[in-house]
Amino acid sequence: MKVKSSYIPYFLILPAFAYLLFFVGYPLVQALYTAFTQNGHFSLATVRKTFTDPYFWDALKYTITLAGVIVPTQVALAIILALGVNRVFKGKDFTIYALTIPLTISDVAAGLIWYSMLSPSGFLNKLLLNIGLINNPIYFFGYQYRHMEFLAIVLAELWRATSIVFVIILAGLQMISPEYLEAAEVFGADYWTQLRKIVIPLLKPSIQSALIIRTLFAMQIFGIVWILAGRDIPILAGEGFYRLTELKEYDVASIYALVIAGLSIILGALYIKFMKAEYLEVRG
Repeated sequence: MKVKSSYIPYFLILPAFAYLLFFVGYPLVQALYTAFTQNGHFSLATVRKTFTDPYFWDALKYTITLAGVIVPTQVALAIILALGVNRVFKGKDFTIYALTIPLTISDVAAGLIWYSMLSPSGFLNKLLLNIGLINNPIYFFGYQYRHMEFLAIVLAELWRATSIVFVIILAGLQMISPEYLEAAEVFGADYWTQLRKIVIPLLKPSIQSALIIRTLFAMQIFGIVWILAGRDIPILAGEGFYRLTELKEYDVASIYALVIAGLSIILGALYIKFMKAEYLEVRG
């Protein structure tokens, strides 16, 4: 049986559509139903219950704060690293390999690594004690040291996930034609002018993609926080997990999931709207 050529594009996207329908659409509909119904009828009782819980607002605050600290720092670090690596030098391939190693490590494994490093008897404290920089261990964990737990989470996330942003930015840099920079040099533009006027504007699509991906993951941050701080620093994904597994409050857990999805969609839309590269815009 011969298939009309006009139908081929629809057949090609059918697997992706089926995947989204089954793994995204169905869970989303189920979450909406669980969150907004009671005894088979529409109800806002779960919404009121969730929004009057102080843990929800703490979780929202810490999730947004962590994302606000981690994501911009990762993008800045990734740009600096990518600019440094995007040159010809001995050991370039090994450097790129070393920088991307954390991509192979899960968030749970990263949390355990940093917990063992930062614990009172861990590597960092032993090192600082042995060289005489401190007389007593630095405590990173415990409710009374929440500011240090926050720092530990930021350090662990920067180490674990900056590499994915680095890979995206480096790929974007390598797509910039050297002819642009050579032409700028002919007209007397120095390195910083080239960076500001040529490189960064052409990197906008890559930066946009990196921001969207990292923000989506930052809104879902869970493993590292749960291992390093537990509920000392509440986060949306952690509280949703706690409500689901410990308290069996499936409706409240659904609200947490929907809030995470809503924040991710809003932030992604803002990135797309305000970070569009000018040269990609179609002018009439």
